[in-house]
Amino acid sequence: MPRPDLAGADLAEKALAIHRRLCGVYGCPIPYFHDLDPVSELISSLLSHRTRNAESGRAFKALRARFNDWESLVAAPTEKVQALIAGVTWPELKAPRIQAVLRAVQERAGGLDLGFLRDMPVQAARAWLEAIPGIGPKTSAAVLSFSTLRMPALPVDSHHHRVAQRTGLVGPKVDVGPAHAILRAQLPADWDAQTLYDNHEILMLHGQRCCFHRNPACGRCALLDLCPTGQARTEARPLRDTAALHP
Repeated sequence: MPRPDLAGADLAEKALAIHRRLCGVYGCPIPYFHDLDPVSELISSLLSHRTRNAESGRAFKALRARFNDWESLVAAPTEKVQALIAGVTWPELKAPRIQAVLRAVQERAGGLDLGFLRDMPVQAARAWLEAIPGIGPKTSAAVLSFSTLRMPALPVDSHHHRVAQRTGLVGPKVDVGPAHAILRAQLPADWDAQTLYDNHEILMLHGQRCCFHRNPACGRCALLDLCPTGQARTEARPLRDTAALHP
């Protein structure tokens, strides 16, 4: 009878193999893409949901140019905030949500400063953030990992999630939110912030540059021998081609 933890051990081994392979492709360590304080990173992350980086970046810059501090954003008329972030997806929802989230931070922390999270264990810091309505696993991990806090948390975006599903690290019905805990548990508990950041970035980059949502480039994928989805696609393609020639 197989050991009950064998599947988990196999997945952890596979996760490490994928990490090593993609680090060789994309070059680890990967530099952090910006150095925002944690409250600014929180706003940036909320803007980025279902929005291209270029648009969310423009919206964030517009907010920074308009408001001297984030307290002024909280106090501003919501319609003005919405107008400044008009380029993002669902600005009519994001403007009041950002203001509500920042008010909750003010109430719980006594001000708009999240630096104290650095002194908390990662899971406790994530729980503190996720207790605020509007902050989910991706946002909490992004605040801890991407900001100047530089804490060892693993964000999972849609590209990262797609690669994880196709390679079998998470099941086909596991959504992005629950995938955070599963994918983190597959990686060594003692990995530092940089290594976890690398893991997120290389899976995200692979999703953007090779493992596309539609028509993934399986034929040139560095993970093909580790990916049951890619193997099935490349094996099936000649059959489809033959069928097309002989209707």
